[in-house]
Amino acid sequence: MARIIIDMDEVMADIVPHMIEYYQQATGEKVDIEQLAGKHVHEAVSQPELIRQILLTPGFFRTAPLIKDSVTTIQALNNVHEVYIVSAAMEFPQSLIEKYEWLEEHFPFISWQQITLCGSKQLVSGDYMIDDHLKNLDYFNGEKLLFTSPHNVFIEKHTRINNWQEIANLLLPPVSNPFHAKFTQQAAV
Repeated sequence: MARIIIDMDEVMADIVPHMIEYYQQATGEKVDIEQLAGKHVHEAVSQPELIRQILLTPGFFRTAPLIKDSVTTIQALNNVHEVYIVSAAMEFPQSLIEKYEWLEEHFPFISWQQITLCGSKQLVSGDYMIDDHLKNLDYFNGEKLLFTSPHNVFIEKHTRINNWQEIANLLLPPVSNPFHAKFTQQAAV
């Protein structure tokens, strides 16, 4: 059983398209996700100051969409590993309750004891960390898994993970992997 530390934004919650949607509604400016390669959203728009305001908007984090296959994979991981959700949320204090409520809605199998909302992840330890930011992964003592997000596509540091199926294939035995043929056959019986 491994201890797996999982980030929220851009790993579980699809924040970038959500942020773009808010920005486009506020400005009318079209933002193509392709133009974000290697950049954060605020670096690719004409009104970068608006991005912080969006992140401070009540309801923004609460209404974030899920990243595909995150629920299925995290539930399977939680069944065989020690899973903790860790989000450096203190920069946006209103996000604390919103993130907790979002987790309760989408990941009801994660208990409150498995959730850490903090200012820095430097104190976190475990066997694996799944995160989209080097600032979190670089200090981690275990295996560092860089979850692909537009801002990190050119980074070649750490083990790159592009989606939740890759995580399942890496961290789950075939019998517990919802994307493995043996799991599918066993579930059908």
